[in-house]
Amino acid sequence: CREAAMAALRALLPQIEFEVGAIPYEALMELRIHRAHFFEALKEVEPSALREITVEVPDVRWEDVGGLEAVKQELVEAVEWPLRYAPLFQHARTRPPRGILLHGPPGTGKTLLARAVATESRTNFIAIKGPQLMSKWVGESERAVREIFKKAKQAAPCLIFLDEVDALAPTRGLDPSGVSERVLSQLLTELDGIEELRGVMVLAATNRLDMVDPALLRPGRFDSLIQIPMPDERERLEIFRVHTRGKPVARDVDLTVLSKESQGLSGADIEAICREAAMMAIREYLEAHPWGSDPGFQGYAVRMAQLVEAIKSLAKEGAR
Repeated sequence: CREAAMAALRALLPQIEFEVGAIPYEALMELRIHRAHFFEALKEVEPSALREITVEVPDVRWEDVGGLEAVKQELVEAVEWPLRYAPLFQHARTRPPRGILLHGPPGTGKTLLARAVATESRTNFIAIKGPQLMSKWVGESERAVREIFKKAKQAAPCLIFLDEVDALAPTRGLDPSGVSERVLSQLLTELDGIEELRGVMVLAATNRLDMVDPALLRPGRFDSLIQIPMPDERERLEIFRVHTRGKPVARDVDLTVLSKESQGLSGADIEAICREAAMMAIREYLEAHPWGSDPGFQGYAVRMAQLVEAIKSLAKEGAR
């Protein structure tokens, strides 16, 4: 409310003549706090419960994720629809998924999808890396899990993202210290205990599904297990389009050919290819044009040969 009032005052400032030293009575009488001022205040004020653990989420949209159309649609239905169409879910007497687990090979875009979900759903977002909750002190790890869910409930609707969840909740019996078993028990209690988890959704990611304890994977805890496969040729083409968007690219670049040549590569590999090709083009440009001799960098462009060379270089590193 205070920020909304300040926004209304800022709108009045252009009408004030500061040399006079007084504000006209008519201007004060016309001062009103409108709905737009409250929306402006909502952009400035964050939930106080999240100030200690809030993270800056990169502005990643669905169009920044190449391919994976079925996965994106499933995430929209699981995360965005319950927020946007809550009365419909109540009428259907259907609760949304409590937890979603993304699993697949490294570099296929699991964390990128989590960033896109956080941006598109416009919910409060807490990102937790699995190993950061582990502590050598007895009870500290379990307390950290309790605090995260407590703050998420206070700031509901809230999305908790657990990256590398296999480090947080491995199969019981593998940790001789017993810390991971206590953390797993606390996590299971928070997800599906006596207290209902309202307004909080858990999104997790792992590339070692076989290491995650089976008790965490049953319905009621992680209701949806979504596999993120390696991209096919059509999806690789979409990923190349995403990572060459806005870049100065030469006319000889054929993304269709590149998508065929990059068989077996992940989305992270394709991003690395585009970055390495851009570095090759920068080296070539600086050799041909001393700094400042080409205003506007008109001679700079990423060529097809550089992209092909980057693919070959990545294949050599993989062979090692």
